[in-house]
Amino acid sequence: MPTDTTALPIFLGIGLVAGWLASLVLGGGGLLRNLVVGVIGAFVGGWLLSAANIALPIGNALLSQVITATIGAIVVIVVARVIVK
Repeated sequence: MPTDTTALPIFLGIGLVAGWLASLVLGGGGLLRNLVVGVIGAFVGGWLLSAANIALPIGNALLSQVITATIGAIVVIVVARVIVK
């Protein structure tokens, strides 16, 4: 069974960019925090958009994944802040 060794670094890169973008919107940051929030946000954003039956009208798949992950990361940060308070 062949494995694609580039998939994990690309996924982590998308998560890092998404976490960074979310930190620009909501404040906070740090490399590790951005990575964790972005990776979790990728799953959350994918689930949310799928559950809401929303397809982003973006022709570039990589950009669409970054935006989806950023939406999820923003949701993750907001929920985390509500839980902590």
